[in-house]
Formats: sequence, structure tokens, C-alpha cells
Amino acid sequence: MTSLDKPTEDAQHDSRAVTEAALFEAFGGLRGMIETVVPGLLFVTIYTINKDLRASAIAALGVSVLLVVVRLVMKDTVKHAFSGVFGVAFGVAFAMMTGNAKNFYLPGMLYTLGLSLAYIISTLAGMPLLGLILGPVFKENLSWRTRNPGRKKAYTKASWAWGLILLAKCAILFPLYWWADTASLGWVLVALKIPPFLLAVWLTWVFLAKAPAPIDVFAEMEAEERAEEARKAAASSE
Repeated sequence: MTSLDKPTEDAQHDSRAVTEAALFEAFGGLRGMIETVVPGLLFVTIYTINKDLRASAIAALGVSVLLVVVRLVMKDTVKHAFSGVFGVAFGVAFAMMTGNAKNFYLPGMLYTLGLSLAYIISTLAGMPLLGLILGPVFKENLSWRTRNPGRKKAYTKASWAWGLILLAKCAILFPLYWWADTASLGWVLVALKIPPFLLAVWLTWVFLAKAPAPIDVFAEMEAEERAEEARKAAASSE
């Protein structure tokens, strides 16, 4: 790392101050967590009461759409709510097509398994997935790969944490998918929605808070553009 690349102490302090906010922005924050839990909670509640797949599916999909509408009305970001709608829609479609209420949860479980493998494989390949996700949020893009080894190490640790936590979650859920009834699986799934996520986010915060500050590549490009304009102005005035 050159002297130009080395983050200043002030930048490192600012990085620690904004890390928590950046993580909440990237992963949806408290509202995003609520939007993730509510459809599944509604589905399993209704199904536990009346064992009606159709009513449970319609309710879960309806509340997902409602959450998107609320965000649109409030002119808020809808990416997390939209992803929730697509996830619920896949679950509803799969359950209705197979006639098995338990299959409402299967697409989400497969997504979790795929995501855990993506974190692990990308880390083994030297391109930790969390760095790809958070790099643009911190305005560092991929500078952490070659110019900021401390942050690459932090992203590597955090990606391992995400991968292993999600894999452990899958190790609990997939046996239940085969052995437990729909209601039992649903309640365990609801219970495991938030705690593993919060643990992974907390570990990510710990690793990044101790890492060097990100290199703001956007600020560097703007500085280079200003310097180039200054050179052109100086040349034209000679």
C-alpha cells in the first residue's frame, strides 16, 4: 500500500462511524427485517389455525404486495420489499402447483443454501462476496482487493461468517423439511429469520470497524478530474 493509498486516521474514524449505517442500508435495516418476517409469519399462523393452503398463500402474498405499496406511497426504496414479493411469489407458486404447503418454504431455503455456498466459494476464490456487496456502499468499489489488504482481510472474515452461519441454518431447516410437519417447519423458520441475520451483521460490523478505512475511489476520480482541469487552465493561460 503506497502513502497515497494509506487511509488517514480521520478517514478511519469516519469509516467506523458510518459502518453501522452502511450495513443497515445494504441489508435493509429494521424495516427490511420486519418485511422479511411478516409474510412467512402470516402464512404459518393461518395454516396452523385452519390448514388452508390457499388462504395462507393469498394472505402471505397480499401482505408482501401491501408492503411494497406502502414503500411506494412513502417514496422509499423498494428493493428489499420487491425481493420479498418475489420470494413469497415463488413460494406460493411452488406450494400451489405441488399442493404441498411445506413447499412454500422450499424456494427460500434453497436460496439460503445457494447464498451460503456463494459466500464460501467466493471467499475461497479470493473475491469475498461481502466485499462485492459493500464495496459500492463504502464508495471503494474493488480497491480493497489490491490497495487495502486490511479491508480485504475483514471482508474475507465477514464472508466466512455469513457463509457458515447460513450453512448452519440450512443444516437445521432441511432435515425439518423432510421430517417435520408444515406448521412446525414454519415456526422454526420464523424463529430463525432474524437471530442468524443479526449475528452475521454484528460480526461484519466488528470486522469492518477494526479494518482500515475504505479508499474513496469516487473522491479520487473527482480529484483527478479537478487536477486535469487545473492543468488545462494553466496551460491555456501561458
